[in-house]
Amino acid sequence: MQWGRVRRITALSIGVLLLATACAGQTAELRPPAAGADWGECEDVDRVRGTTLECAMITVPADWNAPDNGEKMEIALLRARNDRQTERIGSLVINPGGPGGSGVDFAAYLADTLPTEILSRFDIVGFDPRGVGRSTPVDCISDADKDAINGFAPDPVSDADFNALVALQNQAVSDCYTAYGDGLARYASVQAAHDIDAIRAAVGDEKLTYLGYSYGTLLGSIYAQQNGAKLRAAVLDGAVDPGLDDVATSEGQAAAFELAFDNFAAWCTERGSTCELGPNPRKYVMDLLAKATTSPAVSNGRQATSGWILTAVIAALYDESAWPYLSAGLSEAAAGDPSLVFQIADGYVGRSPSGEYDNSTDAFNAVNCSDDATVETAESVRGLQTTWRASYPMFGAPLATTLLACALWQAPRDPYPTGASTGGPTIVVVGTKGDPATPYANTAKLAAQLGTGEVLTWEGEGHTAYPKTPCIADAVNGYLTDLTVPPPGTVCPAR
Repeated sequence: MQWGRVRRITALSIGVLLLATACAGQTAELRPPAAGADWGECEDVDRVRGTTLECAMITVPADWNAPDNGEKMEIALLRARNDRQTERIGSLVINPGGPGGSGVDFAAYLADTLPTEILSRFDIVGFDPRGVGRSTPVDCISDADKDAINGFAPDPVSDADFNALVALQNQAVSDCYTAYGDGLARYASVQAAHDIDAIRAAVGDEKLTYLGYSYGTLLGSIYAQQNGAKLRAAVLDGAVDPGLDDVATSEGQAAAFELAFDNFAAWCTERGSTCELGPNPRKYVMDLLAKATTSPAVSNGRQATSGWILTAVIAALYDESAWPYLSAGLSEAAAGDPSLVFQIADGYVGRSPSGEYDNSTDAFNAVNCSDDATVETAESVRGLQTTWRASYPMFGAPLATTLLACALWQAPRDPYPTGASTGGPTIVVVGTKGDPATPYANTAKLAAQLGTGEVLTWEGEGHTAYPKTPCIADAVNGYLTDLTVPPPGTVCPAR
């Protein structure tokens, strides 16, 4: 099973997926490309009614530490402009999270879902970060290996099973190093944050207005540190704490997913006899995982192993609207039909019905492992697996094993800097009390580290908040359009 850190397309609802089945101080020496993207027709993006969609490619240095060495990467952009736009402020540059999420696809989605107050004032500009999707993509892990890793037991107990998972992950890591070598370090977040300033120049904005979800909050915070004076406004929703290493991040997620599952279980049992998982949903799922280890249900020749089932659970906990699908899917899997479980899990890991994957897992590893300053070993991961299993019974051991890819990583690291944003505006950091992927505790930590952060809280469930409720939407809309910062301590109710 391949998940952990902050997973891809995290701001999209699972319901949509079901239907769709460098260092600080260097900035002055960096020379982004000249402003002006060559906009044209978008070839592989669904149309949005009442909106003009245009796409472009811009060229950036492959290595911002050596921008004049002649090596380049291409970054794909999409611009969505509402046909009724008036009093245009500029561009709202967005990132959906991941790492590995396509901002091109997400911008088209937001062009049909963001509040009118935003669509009427801003172009929505999305980009595939370097290595992702259409932007010089990293492509090095075979579909067969992705299937094997995703379906593998999330908590391999025996030494033989654990070593088999290590071998699988080592094969994927070795294939990527064979394909890209030390160049993998160029996909680090600190490089991608410099690309954002090239995007700002390409869309012709003097200052950047930014909306980042989940991993997109990390990119936004790095940009704010690099280029605070070039920032007009930023909303960071679903905060990553840049001060945590991968081990601390994963343990925080383990605790947050346990809380999110408890909230799901309480919702389910409140439905009484209509809860397909009975009076004890946690026991139901743990029993189903155990059964799937020895006798998995089969759909179209695919075995619904414990890895696939837990991936579906994780995916559905990202959005409260997916809870009914999860309850039904688990019940159906227990009865021998895992098709809905596969549908949920496949949308999360980027697998098509035909078994072909997008490159989000490849990019996810390249970015996370390049960013990771700490170097674990397979042996230390094994120890964490045992410790976290006791503390976080459903999610602890699986979160520990997701550290294996970076523990085995062969390419150089390029950790991002941490620190305050200087010379820029107040940044709104949005946190959700029931967020499983970016725990709420991260919110205040990121705001404090930025030095200019203001916390906006939603007492809801799932991953990210804007624009799910009117209270959050009104606060963010006012900030983005009028630069009106929400009052300190603003808390929005769950409903």
